[in-house]
Amino acid sequence: MADDGYFGEDVAATYDAATSGQHDESVIDCIVDVLAGLAGDGRALEFGVGTGRIALPLSRRGVDVHGIDLSKAMVARMREKPGGAAIGVTIGDFADTRVPGTFSLTYLVFNTIGNLTTQDAQVACFVNAAEHLMAGGSFVIEVGVPALRFLPPGQRAVPFDVGDEWWAYDLYDCADQSMSSNYVDEYDGQTRLRSMPFRYVWPSELDLMARIAGMTLIHRWEDWDGRPFTHESTRHVSVWQKQN
Repeated sequence: MADDGYFGEDVAATYDAATSGQHDESVIDCIVDVLAGLAGDGRALEFGVGTGRIALPLSRRGVDVHGIDLSKAMVARMREKPGGAAIGVTIGDFADTRVPGTFSLTYLVFNTIGNLTTQDAQVACFVNAAEHLMAGGSFVIEVGVPALRFLPPGQRAVPFDVGDEWWAYDLYDCADQSMSSNYVDEYDGQTRLRSMPFRYVWPSELDLMARIAGMTLIHRWEDWDGRPFTHESTRHVSVWQKQN
């Protein structure tokens, strides 16, 4: 694997266009409203800052934002955007990369916790988040609920985006909570398959990781607008607080 992991230049070049709906101004405003409120007068640290979809508008709200990201290609795209040069970024794995100082908020969004493909790495991420937080600070994760309810016996694939020239599906292995998101499309007249590994994780498992790291759940919503998380929710936004 290249130093940029699965987010090299080929992914970075089209990432903003590919995250359908996630760049809508109303979506971003809602996310930033929540994060800015949690950050207060303190600093914010984004794990997996990427192309700056959230870091840039959060910075424009007056929050001092720093980011950690493994992909130099993704960060380079952020640098090209207005205000991108002002966001401090440390290149590294957000599971264990440390940056100077403390923060009132650490966060990762859009299923990024799943990019850590082992339970040990996900636990390390929680510990790393807590170690960056001041007492009373918040750690926020946005992630989907595993779609295992759609799997009848003998089936492992769940399609999530199907069009005339593309097909996207998640492939699950329930034995070890591994999965991959797979994309089939046409590019320059050729059919190509791209696959990215993840580890799916349940809300209760995340809560246990938070407890290990010295944090307690204070909010869990279905979305950034505060709708209650229910049995039918397909994703959640969870907020844990560092105790001391």
